[in-house]
Amino acid sequence: MTLPLCLDGPASALSKTLPENGFGPFFGTPCGILSPLYERLESEFGLRTVSREDNAVGIAAGAAMAGRSPVVMMQNSGLGQSVNALASLVVPYEIPMLLIVSLRGIQPDTTQENLAMGRLTEPLLSDLGIPAERLQADRLTAQVDWARETVCVQRRPAALLVPPTLFGWQA
Repeated sequence: MTLPLCLDGPASALSKTLPENGFGPFFGTPCGILSPLYERLESEFGLRTVSREDNAVGIAAGAAMAGRSPVVMMQNSGLGQSVNALASLVVPYEIPMLLIVSLRGIQPDTTQENLAMGRLTEPLLSDLGIPAERLQADRLTAQVDWARETVCVQRRPAALLVPPTLFGWQA
């Protein structure tokens, strides 16, 4: 489900705040929940669409090695696809990148095929040693500050998790 460009909501605020805090380049795979953020980043900062999430992680690792603070956007099912790239490359070598992961399989998304990853996303990131925060509209600035400190200053990976309704997604 593609939503119209969100000009005044959390997706718009996040699309402005990320580059202002040193994040970029931006890589991602299509996701209905993240589409308002994708649209803003694509039109203003050149989001690069990558067909597989693990490939996006690999490309972002190269950008990080070149001194950038890349962002990889994906659905949580794509996080499952990326476990090996994260566990064998990003985590052991502490490659700094920000993961923005949509949370399918949590309320109001009760689609059967998404429920397992809905339950596993936060524990999986924790077990990988990747700190994560679930985005809240009233805390976006503080959460981006936290992400900047973790990724850009400490030079470690981190994740921001996007609940289905944050950018206006509806079941």
